[in-house]
Amino acid sequence: MKIILSHDVDHLNIREHLTKDLILQKFYVRSLLEFSKGMIGMNELLLRFADFYKNKWNSIEEIIQLHQSLDIKSSFFVGVANGRGLNYHHTHAAHWIKFIKEKGFEVGAHGIAYDNQIDMQNEYDLFRKYFGKGDFGIRMHYLKMTPDTLTFTKNCGYLYDSTVHEFRNPYYKDNLLLFPLQIMDVWVMSAEKRWQHRNLEQAKEYTLRELDKAHQCNLNYLSILFHDVYYRNSFKTWKDWYDWLLKYLVDNKYEFVDYRTAKKEIDLLQ
Repeated sequence: MKIILSHDVDHLNIREHLTKDLILQKFYVRSLLEFSKGMIGMNELLLRFADFYKNKWNSIEEIIQLHQSLDIKSSFFVGVANGRGLNYHHTHAAHWIKFIKEKGFEVGAHGIAYDNQIDMQNEYDLFRKYFGKGDFGIRMHYLKMTPDTLTFTKNCGYLYDSTVHEFRNPYYKDNLLLFPLQIMDVWVMSAEKRWQHRNLEQAKEYTLRELDKAHQCNLNYLSILFHDVYYRNSFKTWKDWYDWLLKYLVDNKYEFVDYRTAKKEIDLLQ
């Protein structure tokens, strides 16, 4: 079983949320709630509040440096449209699309329009403008889908889609390759709550159960999502979990590929 690591870039800085949504207010309440429940300590709480005074709310560079140090591939998904807490401007996205590509990592679109063909096509065209030559895949923001979403995705010309949540091997549906997502940091840490609900040891136990499930399902590829914003000391449990996960996977001799490489491998077997 090969591992595909991915990262949805939902935020770039603090200022993008000052007037457009209630993300910062919700973040404040969430942090107090997690502190009151003993899920985070005082130092972590203070570091989260300190984040309010920094105009940086992403860890793209840190994730890339970490993966380079371990010789690990991964894929990033960057948005060029706005919706549900994703508010950075597409010109800012352009910088990071170029940066990620130049560092040798795969970058795809983090889609907002999931129920409208015209809007989805506009996103595709804008992303292509910044991406340049070559094809790229997509993952929908918040994994949003309708019965028509994959048809729209295929019509736009995306290389693949990694939105569906299934313990199933990658498969073609109407000539579009789908990479099901199996493990996401939010599911690991929050246990379907709106706040952190597991400590580090509980998160490890949950992850090992999911890995066992993947083996029982005979998966050839295991898709894991870690949001880059959580790779910071203000989310220490999340960061420690990801560091533990990478060490566990490396120590157990798992091979890492990105979605583009996995697609090439799958197509060779067709």
